[in-house]
Amino acid sequence: MAAVTGFFPVFSSTNTVENKLFHGLRYQMKGFNLSSSARARTRTLPSSLKEASLVHGSDRPELKKVSPSSLKEASLVDGSHRPELKKVLTEGDARSSLVLEDEVMTPLNFKDYLERYRDFTESGDGPPRWFTPLECGAPMKNAPLLLFLPGEDGLGHGLMRHHRRLGKIFEVWCLHIPVSDRTPFEGLVKIVEMMIKSENSCFTKRPIFLVGDSLGGCVALAVAARNSKADLTLILANPASCFCRSQLKYLLPFLDAMPDHVLDLIPYLKSLNIGDPVGMAMKNVEMGVTLGVGQISQSLSALFADLLNLRVLLSRETILWKIRLLMSASSYANSRLHAIKSEVLVLASGNDQLLPNQDEAERLCRVLPNCRFRHFPDSHRLIFLEGDVDLVTIIKGTGIYRRSTHKDWALDFLPPTLNEFKYAYEVLRWVIHATDPVVFSTMEDGKIVRGLAGIPQDGPVILVGYHMFMGWDLGPFVGELLMERGVFVRGLAHPFMFDKHAETLMPDPASFDFMRIMGAVPVSATNFYKLLSSKSFVLLYPGGAREALHRKGEEYKLFWPEHSEFIRMAASFGATIIPFGAVGEDDVAELLLDYDDLIKIPYIRDQIEDLNRDGIRLRTGVPGEVGNQDLYLPGMFPKIPGRFYCLFGGPIQTKGMKNELKDKAKAHAMYLQVKSKVEKLIAYLKEKRELDPYRGLLPRLLYQATHGFTSKVPTFEL
Repeated sequence: MAAVTGFFPVFSSTNTVENKLFHGLRYQMKGFNLSSSARARTRTLPSSLKEASLVHGSDRPELKKVSPSSLKEASLVDGSHRPELKKVLTEGDARSSLVLEDEVMTPLNFKDYLERYRDFTESGDGPPRWFTPLECGAPMKNAPLLLFLPGEDGLGHGLMRHHRRLGKIFEVWCLHIPVSDRTPFEGLVKIVEMMIKSENSCFTKRPIFLVGDSLGGCVALAVAARNSKADLTLILANPASCFCRSQLKYLLPFLDAMPDHVLDLIPYLKSLNIGDPVGMAMKNVEMGVTLGVGQISQSLSALFADLLNLRVLLSRETILWKIRLLMSASSYANSRLHAIKSEVLVLASGNDQLLPNQDEAERLCRVLPNCRFRHFPDSHRLIFLEGDVDLVTIIKGTGIYRRSTHKDWALDFLPPTLNEFKYAYEVLRWVIHATDPVVFSTMEDGKIVRGLAGIPQDGPVILVGYHMFMGWDLGPFVGELLMERGVFVRGLAHPFMFDKHAETLMPDPASFDFMRIMGAVPVSATNFYKLLSSKSFVLLYPGGAREALHRKGEEYKLFWPEHSEFIRMAASFGATIIPFGAVGEDDVAELLLDYDDLIKIPYIRDQIEDLNRDGIRLRTGVPGEVGNQDLYLPGMFPKIPGRFYCLFGGPIQTKGMKNELKDKAKAHAMYLQVKSKVEKLIAYLKEKRELDPYRGLLPRLLYQATHGFTSKVPTFEL
């Protein structure tokens, strides 16, 4: 296909789709300066994208190698003096060794959005058209396609804060609908359909993501309903499918007769095009540096001046057209929800004065078979323009990103940024601060040292150990490996944490997002194989949920299967096995009601059965307690926190033993060796912690009060 400069017209009420679609036609907007910040760059269409190494004349910065110690120096934990992290690469496969991606969102605000709005709307008329923002740059190899469908504003720059990050993992195209355009709703749907059909004719296995904002959400729903066989994933931000329940619905019959000055007094009408500018501006001020009263007043004055300049663009005719378009879109989309089979993610704002977004998100989740939602209670209508909303982080956390027809949890993983690591850390901050974890490792000569000097830096490595109660040890120890050794660990987690149904049972649907961001994958032989083949560091708990949700009196007891499950797989890749033990759960809480107690209570028994009935069952064919992998929420009584301890044992090498460990007896002997080492490590820590003068919370607080709260608290002598 031919290259396109600027914008590409694909449909209007006067230009048919058949005559105008993808003929290499150059279209220059009247009065539009291509050197402005809102320009669209020269873009090669998908068929020639593979050969394009540069998109706008500048190469991406070269990846630099950073020593693991620099991660520790970045003070990731205490929140102070955090220098920007470079990309950390070690020798070997780049996919598995990329530890922290350093890309951040573009620091744009609502004023920048208004400037682009003015540039686009004053640059002429014409039909709707597709463009790619310059900020997106060149995407990674085999990146999926992302089509952004704007809201009532029609600008197409609603994702401007996210362009840079999205452009690395997607090929991004945005739809621009001029203010004067009067293309009906079905016409907008056909524009998107034609783009999808053109894409599918070139790349049959590449998924397409439709990101729809308000009106664009209705367009995405309609397209998905009309193209049920297309490989689509929908991300809907405050979809206008609930417009029939909006307050504006009741005003529509009277709007034609209202004078212009009365229309100006109805704030909801202005929010159709520009959202709630004052609310968003004040929220961004709260998130940024504290400003003086004079600075805030000056900023708001400039904002109101920009809004007055845009008043001419919000004419009576335009507002009435937008409202009728929304009514049509809402009715059309709702009448076809039953036909939608695509995966859908709904992002709902809680501070939108126009639409009941949270109720709509919950309704769509009930109606659509493959739908989930995330709620942002403090966000306004234009959710993507707010400083605390990062679309890429949301995509990572919900696990919807994929590069092919089916989701590959192991290989579709996107490394977290420093901000995302901080987000995951914040979820577990109370555990880390309350328990002050101490980590030890074993050198090759058998010497035990504090820290992780004994952990290798080259994969593949399998970390095998005891699953502490409720998985409290997971965050502190994985974070320590990243900060001290520059090692990113991929955990094999229970499929419950990746199940859509499970989200509806949690107080917050995003409860497990931080685990997906940090690289957890559903436990399976296939995922285990892929992680080892990419030379990853893999965290494995053979005891599974039975060990993490043990009964009273079963602290530190291993519930491992009788037969080895990972030895021969490790030998196939020459992986290094590192056993580890962890203790401290009994110093944090006392188990009052366990599974055996709760299952005797009829109501709770029914809840446990419902929780485990529809999910993926693990080890269903294994007899005894090891096969009882039922999930439940235990009753606990908190204690004044003690301290967590973790000891990584000496490495067990399997390199060069592939043929030898094909013998089941020898593989089983090594399996028992690993299990025995884990038990000995636990026994060692239980004995040595009795000698730690800082095991209790009060001695640690007193030490930090005299030596500084960022100082490392001592422990027992080795």
